[in-house]
Amino acid sequence: MRKIFTIYITTTLSIGLFTGCFNQTLGKKNTKITSQARHKSTMKPYVVLGKPYEPTFIKVGENMKGISSWYGPTFHGKYTSNGEIYDMHDMTAAHKTWPMDTMVRVQNHDNGKSVVVRITDRGPFVDGRVIDCSYAAGRAIGLDKSGIANVTITALSFKSKLEGSREKIAKVIQPARTQQRTLSTYSIQVGAFKDLLVAQNAKSKYGILDTSRGTHVKSFLTDDGSHIYRVFVNGFSTEAEARDFIVSHNLNTNIIIRG
Repeated sequence: MRKIFTIYITTTLSIGLFTGCFNQTLGKKNTKITSQARHKSTMKPYVVLGKPYEPTFIKVGENMKGISSWYGPTFHGKYTSNGEIYDMHDMTAAHKTWPMDTMVRVQNHDNGKSVVVRITDRGPFVDGRVIDCSYAAGRAIGLDKSGIANVTITALSFKSKLEGSREKIAKVIQPARTQQRTLSTYSIQVGAFKDLLVAQNAKSKYGILDTSRGTHVKSFLTDDGSHIYRVFVNGFSTEAEARDFIVSHNLNTNIIIRG
């Protein structure tokens, strides 16, 4: 499973004028509709890893079958292809050729779950994969546990507007948006200290890194009767997700604990 995630992480790219700024992080809210200039730019042919891609306009109801994956912390806060700032907790996705702001239903055939997402990025650039869901969208259909899944994607509407059966679509979107992060399968040890105050300061420091994660201090008794206070960041559903967090935040640790 770890190998799958590594391949996926390195093959989702932002294409267009913001490509050169791909590694920048800005405190800016996502826009709802891609600007006309940006939309025109993202519909131009492009090449990734030596393979050409040609974005195309599509019709409502058009569908595509293949594999869906997801992308998360490594890209959180960075530019997407349409110039927005990627938020892994938004219901968005990356597609290689469909227009930006296309509203797409992703149906997971492996478990029957579905979700509606808005295309804001280009990718995934792995053969057989048709869409990269954000972490929130992927979690809504079980990708946080399986990593990838067989799906059918269907175009619902364009320009970020949900047309037709709004109530039905809302029922699909709302549960995933209101879900709280209660993941606790894996934790990362980010420090071990003899001084409790220092450990508590570290807990606060790492809590600011990602407010969607939980942090805690745990006391351990050593052989000489003293205490060691270990600081953990928790809330990871898989080991791959925990390692992704370590890499994205340049953490000097390799200790991942299950449970």
